[in-house]
Amino acid sequence: MFQFFRNFFKTKLGLAISLAFLGLIALAFASADVSGSGAFGGIAGGDRVAVVGDEKISTADLVRGANNGLERLRQEQPTATMQAFLREGGLDSALDALIGRAALKGYAEKHGVRVGDNLINSEIRMIPAFRGPDGNFSEDIYRQTLQQQRLTDAQVRDDLGVGLLSQQLLIPAGFGATVPDKLAYRYAQLFKERRKGEVALLPAATYAPTGKADPKVLRAYYQKNRDAFVRPERRTIRFATFDSNALGDRVEPTDAEIAARYKRDAKQYAASETRNVTQVIVPTEAAADAIRKRVVAGESFEAVAREAGLRAAPVVDVLREGLSGQASPAVAAAYFAAARGSMTKPARSPLGWHIARIDAIDATPARTLAQVRDEIATALREEKRVRGLADLASEIEEQLDDGATLAEVTKDLDLDLESTEPAVADGRIFASPGKSVPEVLRPALSTAFQMDVEEPEIAPVESGQTYLVYEVSDIVPAATAPFDEIAKLVEARWRATEGMKAAQAAADRVMARVRAGKSISEALAAEDRRVPPAQKIDMTREDLARQRERRIPPPIALLFSMAEGTTKKLEAGGDVGFFVIKVDDIAMDDIANDDPLIAQAHRQMGPLLGDEYAQQFGRAMREDLGVSRNPTAIEAVRKQLVGN
Repeated sequence: MFQFFRNFFKTKLGLAISLAFLGLIALAFASADVSGSGAFGGIAGGDRVAVVGDEKISTADLVRGANNGLERLRQEQPTATMQAFLREGGLDSALDALIGRAALKGYAEKHGVRVGDNLINSEIRMIPAFRGPDGNFSEDIYRQTLQQQRLTDAQVRDDLGVGLLSQQLLIPAGFGATVPDKLAYRYAQLFKERRKGEVALLPAATYAPTGKADPKVLRAYYQKNRDAFVRPERRTIRFATFDSNALGDRVEPTDAEIAARYKRDAKQYAASETRNVTQVIVPTEAAADAIRKRVVAGESFEAVAREAGLRAAPVVDVLREGLSGQASPAVAAAYFAAARGSMTKPARSPLGWHIARIDAIDATPARTLAQVRDEIATALREEKRVRGLADLASEIEEQLDDGATLAEVTKDLDLDLESTEPAVADGRIFASPGKSVPEVLRPALSTAFQMDVEEPEIAPVESGQTYLVYEVSDIVPAATAPFDEIAKLVEARWRATEGMKAAQAAADRVMARVRAGKSISEALAAEDRRVPPAQKIDMTREDLARQRERRIPPPIALLFSMAEGTTKKLEAGGDVGFFVIKVDDIAMDDIANDDPLIAQAHRQMGPLLGDEYAQQFGRAMREDLGVSRNPTAIEAVRKQLVGN
C-alpha cells in the first residue's frame, strides 16, 4: 500500500539504488580502461567527460554506455532511436551510472575493500548462461557468449567486481533499517486520509489551429523538430530453412546398424527378474536358522522378528546383480533360489546372516532382435537425424566461414531462398505495419539487426528441429524522413504542438481565475472555447490502494500530493492537453495505536528506508572523492551520437 505513498510524496526510496549501482554488474555498462591526468584539456575538453577522484571517464566510455542503454531500451521498444533515447535523458542516465560506478570503485580502493580473482571466478561459474548440457560451467560457452555480446573477459570481470563491491559496501549501509514508531503511525494514518477536489481537462484538440496551415510555418516546424520525424532503421533479410528432409535417406538405419545396437545393448533385451522381499539380518547363523524354522512352522515373520528385537524390512525391485554387489553373492544366490512365498536359507554377508521371505517375483523374458527391431530403428533414426542435422549445420557454417555466399549454400542444398520486405527491429514490415516477418525469423531478428550486409549466419530454431540460414541483404539507416513524404504528419504534429501551447495558456488563465475567487466551473465557463466540465473527486488513500493493480491517473496522484486550497496544472501527456487540479478539503482521522496498518508500515517501509540509506551512502562516496564534469565533452558526445 505504501508504494503509491512514495510516488505521491516524491521521495527517492525504492529501487533507485539498485538500478543505479547493482544494475551496473550486468554486462551492459562494460567500460574500457582509461588513463591520463585528471585535468580536462583541448578545445572540446579532451576525451574525458568526467573525473571521479583519480578515475577518468572517457568519451568512449560514455558513447558505449549510451549505446548499451539504447540496446536495453530496444528490448522493450525495438524501434526506439538514439534521438528518442537522448530526448528522454538517456545520456545523462548513462553518465550518472558511470560516475556511480567509478565512485564505488574509487571509494572501495581508498578504504581497502577488495574483490579477489577467486571470488569473481566463483561468480562466473554460478551464472546459468555459462553452463553446459551437464549443468557445469563451460569455458567454450562462456567464450561464445562473450563473443556474441561483444565483450571481453576483462570487461566481464570488471563488471562483476563492481557488483561484488556494491554488495560489500551498499547492502550493509541499508541492512536492518527500521522506521520510527511515530513515522510508521503517520504513514499508517495517511492511509485513512480523505481528499475532496476537482479535476478539469483543457483538451489540446479544442485549442489547436483550424483552417489551412501556412507551408512556410510547417517547413520551419519540420526543420526545428527533425529528430521527431526520424524513421527507424529498416533491414531486408534473405533466408532459407532446412530440416531432416535435407538429409534424405541418411537418417534411415541399416540392418547392420540395428544388429550392432542390439548386440551392444544385449543386457537390456536379455531375460531379467526382480524380486520383492522382506528380510532380517542377525549376528549368527543359529539365530537366523531359528527364525526361519519358526516362520516355516506357521508363525508370522514380522512377529518373530519383533520378539528378537529386530524389524523385518521390506525391499522392492531387487536385482540379482545388485544384491550380489550390495550384500554378497551367497545372499543373492539364496534369495533367487527360493520360491515365491517361501523363506530363504540363511546366507552370510559382511553385515551378518540374512534370512528373507520372497513376497513377489517379476520375471521378464528375453526379447529377440525381431521383437525390438522397430524400437531400435526408431531410436537410431532420431539419433541420426539429430546428429545429421548438427553435422550438416557445421558443414554449412564452415562453408560460410570459407567465403561461400548464401545463394551458393541454398543452391547446393536445393533450398528455397526467400526475402522479406524492409522490416524494422520488432519484425513489422515498414511499408505495411499490419504485416510482419515470418515467424521462423523472429528468434533471429535481434542478431539480424546487429549484422553487416551479406554476412550470412546459421541458427537452430524450433528446438533444433529446423535450422535457419539468413543474411541481411540491405540496410536503410535510421534517418529523418523527407518533408514531402510526411507533410501530413508534420501538419498533424504542428497542430498538436500549437494546441498544447494554447491549452497550457488556457490552464494558466483558469488557474488565475480560481485564485481570484471563482470556482473551477466559473473559470472554465469564462473560456471562449467549449471545454469539458470539471470532475469532482472524493477519495481516500484506501480507495487508491484498492486500485494498486491498475495505473493511478496522474491528476489523481497529483491531487494527493497537493496542499489544501491549492490549484495546479499538469500536462496530460501524448499531446492530449492540460489538467487543472484543485484540492478543496483534506480530512485526517486518528487510528488506534495497535492498528494493524502500523505494523504493516514498519514491515514495508524498513526496506525502503534501507534503500534510502544506501543511496545517501552512494552520494557521500561521490562527495568524498570529488566529481568533475566536462559539459563541452558531454555535448560533443551527444552530437556524435546523433550524427552531427
